[in-house]
Amino acid sequence: MGAIKKSEFERIIVNTTVQEKAIAHPTDSRLLEVAREKIARLAKRAGIALKQTHQREGRTLRRRAAGYAHAKQYRRLKRVLRRQRTILGALVRDVQRKMTALPDAMRDGLNVWLERAERIRTQKPRDSGKLYALHAPEVSCIGKGKARKPYEFGVKVTLAVTHQSGLMVGARSLPGNPYDGHTLATQLEQTNTLLEDLGVKPKVVVADLGYRAAGPDIAPVQLIHRGRYKTLTNVQRKWLKRRQAIEPLIGHAKHDHGMARCWLKGSEGDALHAVLCAAGFNLRWLLRAVGRLGLRAVFLRLQFLAFVAAACHHRPPALSWRWPPSPTQHALRKFSMN
Repeated sequence: MGAIKKSEFERIIVNTTVQEKAIAHPTDSRLLEVAREKIARLAKRAGIALKQTHQREGRTLRRRAAGYAHAKQYRRLKRVLRRQRTILGALVRDVQRKMTALPDAMRDGLNVWLERAERIRTQKPRDSGKLYALHAPEVSCIGKGKARKPYEFGVKVTLAVTHQSGLMVGARSLPGNPYDGHTLATQLEQTNTLLEDLGVKPKVVVADLGYRAAGPDIAPVQLIHRGRYKTLTNVQRKWLKRRQAIEPLIGHAKHDHGMARCWLKGSEGDALHAVLCAAGFNLRWLLRAVGRLGLRAVFLRLQFLAFVAAACHHRPPALSWRWPPSPTQHALRKFSMN
């Protein structure tokens, strides 16, 4: 169809964004209450008779914590959080004492949730590797320097698009919030795999300053960024001016194709969601290219191919009939009746 030239795949733009997970905003009081409620429910399902579930007190403490945080009464808030940690620890220890008589499979399933609850109980505000959701331990806290959203909770995703046409040729999730410069080689590996059938590989990568240390890792691919502006040629400076063209494409991938929020489970779900959102973006890109190049000519060609295939098999093609029928449609109907 000629929507994109083969040579355009040799020059790409790479950038990262955050694919947020479908979790509530993680506050200490909410995480402690969710962990308490989950452990109590699992213990009841396993047939463990608990001494006390602290259900009424837990809900009351949760409401009090929300009120104190809103009023900025942080000393009272700390007392509530301390009490929430106390009742969660007591509940976890009670379950651990009474779960010894359970079958191994049920005990292993309980241990997973008990370990997560203990992590939530003991983690501090400035700890690394914190747990931000009881059901999604793979979630990371990522700060991109946005004024309206200083911190985002999800997984970092790297995207690669063609420099001229904006077709996505790579989308990969990066668990653990790695440094951008350490992810470029991984992204190029995926892009080379996707373009293998075309027989072309990227030769030039245009990126921001976050990738400035990735040059030796991707050799012989050439890396162009703003830090090397004085040593660039006029053509390379012209390429660098289109670096920010990936930013609106990230916005469209998020708000038009669902990358803004991932509802799939685990790290595998994050990886699949990123790839599927990029595929949806490319489908819409292809439809726009079809309309730009002439929609009628493409569909007439497909209709002609369907007519030829049907004639070879001695049956009429599956065309959309209209009323009154044209002479060609009338002849096809007589042919099918005979």
